[in-house]
Amino acid sequence: MEECIFCKIIKGEIPSKKVYEDDKVLAFYDISPEAPTHFLVIPKEHIKSANEVNEKNCEIVAHIFVVINKIARELGIDKRGYRIVNNCGEDGGQTVGHMHFHVLGGRELQWPPG
Repeated sequence: MEECIFCKIIKGEIPSKKVYEDDKVLAFYDISPEAPTHFLVIPKEHIKSANEVNEKNCEIVAHIFVVINKIARELGIDKRGYRIVNNCGEDGGQTVGHMHFHVLGGRELQWPPG
């Protein structure tokens, strides 16, 4: 995916402030944070959206949630709570065509968001 901004971040072509990295995922801070703690977790494999999750690649979603749990504990946002958001498709608010999970914490989060 030549034009995918997240693929470029994974390759190191675009800098990011990394929170976590392993052979399957990359986590980095959002450049326009909506909370005191706001990072994204993305699979290194290009999966366009949650609509492309299937039996062959579904284990990555479980791994992402394990990583989110680990990072939340390390950053201390697990104590009071945090929000995990995955936007799917244009009408769902997805602006980058690479599946990603926003993790927001560090303050009380209202529902509905906004």
